[in-house]
Amino acid sequence: MGVLNVTPDSFYDGGRYLAHEEAIAHGLEMVKDGADIVDVGGESSRPGAEPVPEQEELRRVLPVVEALSPHVRVSIDTMKPRVAEAACRSGASLVNDLANTSTQVAATMGAGLVVMHMQGTPKTMQDDPHYGDVVGEVFSELDKRVKIARHVGIKEVYVDPGIGFGKTLEHNLALLRALPELVAAGEPVLVGTSRKSFIGRISGSQDPLGPEDRFEGSLATAVWAMAAGVSIVRVHDVKATVAAARLIGDREGAPTGTDPQRSASR
Repeated sequence: MGVLNVTPDSFYDGGRYLAHEEAIAHGLEMVKDGADIVDVGGESSRPGAEPVPEQEELRRVLPVVEALSPHVRVSIDTMKPRVAEAACRSGASLVNDLANTSTQVAATMGAGLVVMHMQGTPKTMQDDPHYGDVVGEVFSELDKRVKIARHVGIKEVYVDPGIGFGKTLEHNLALLRALPELVAAGEPVLVGTSRKSFIGRISGSQDPLGPEDRFEGSLATAVWAMAAGVSIVRVHDVKATVAAARLIGDREGAPTGTDPQRSASR
């Protein structure tokens, strides 16, 4: 899953693809590099981010979704049900539901759904994240949301433990260590670690690495997630992650190297 932020303030690529033409071109480039899904978002979910008015979010994402959907599967990354619905009408077929608000929309539109765990909101989530048992609590909440999604008739559901969304460094590492357990629970898993700040803090450098310098750590965590059996990795660096996915598939005995469209979604 390639990340496409049509925003001015996302933590890594904010402002790069704010113009529709630039966003569409980058989405097509990710398709060429092997992305199975392009995840289009018009509101930053970085820590401390301010909400975006609904009409502005719609203005940012709908032309991009419509232009890309004939070429690749498009997911809509949003916290607003109306944005999710409009994006599905424009061609998106997967709702990346950050705030647990669009389950019914996905059911009505016949779309797939990603249920993600987040403690708090993007503006407040990193103020003081705390858990008694982060793995148990996150897994339990995801299980509840899956059951609700199944109850309203959604057949395609992915669970995302929400790395970096209301979690400390220790919480993130605990969830990464527990990925095999989450995979074993039976629902397909999506993981997004790409360029996130916790990677910069475990780099071994005296000062935390900025987003531009977190490529190696991002790739390492994506490889770990794929080796643990996740179904989708959400990444900024599609080409390199696709190459890693092919190697992981090769190690597991899967046919690789023959399909140029094989990607990081396994």
